[in-house]
Amino acid sequence: MKSITRKLVLSVALAATLPAWAAIEIKGAKFSDTYQLANQALQLNGAGVRVKIVVDVYAAGLYVPHKEHNAAALISQPGPKSMQIVLLRDLTGEDFADAMVKGFKKNNSDADVAKYQAKLDEIRTLMMGFGQVKKGTSIHIDNTPGAGTRVLVDGVQKGPDMAGDDFYAALLRIWLGNSPVDSDLKEALIGSK
Repeated sequence: MKSITRKLVLSVALAATLPAWAAIEIKGAKFSDTYQLANQALQLNGAGVRVKIVVDVYAAGLYVPHKEHNAAALISQPGPKSMQIVLLRDLTGEDFADAMVKGFKKNNSDADVAKYQAKLDEIRTLMMGFGQVKKGTSIHIDNTPGAGTRVLVDGVQKGPDMAGDDFYAALLRIWLGNSPVDSDLKEALIGSK
């Protein structure tokens, strides 16, 4: 009996010293359990796949300061946030930009679309400049309070920061709004799947 107890205690002690491998993999895209932004470790709230008809387009993960299972609460949660997108097929920057603008308009009021039109044009132009984007490319759309929205492609910032936390909240509605680009992806991002 002492031998079994000793082995159990040693096993627990060994397991406690091993690194945590909490990252998840979806269709080959890897999402770490945390993401560093603005000197803060954000938590992976959820991750899933954007499917258009029957084609896997990209995997996405949402990072926030505190896990939450309500879309509206996630959108309004204060602090830095990040949407990580990993392409599961080749796309053009134009395809990506057009889909984002369409999702933005579908999930924000006409007044909000008018309010953010200049920033929407800026992010569309930025994404159009991506040209051909290859499968496996990682795109982060980050928000740092005070600095605004920042787009990184494979870790390299593209374009200037776009000021305003409210614009980032409007962007998140593309995935978390009442008419999300993919309802299954929305459920995965809010962690209910």
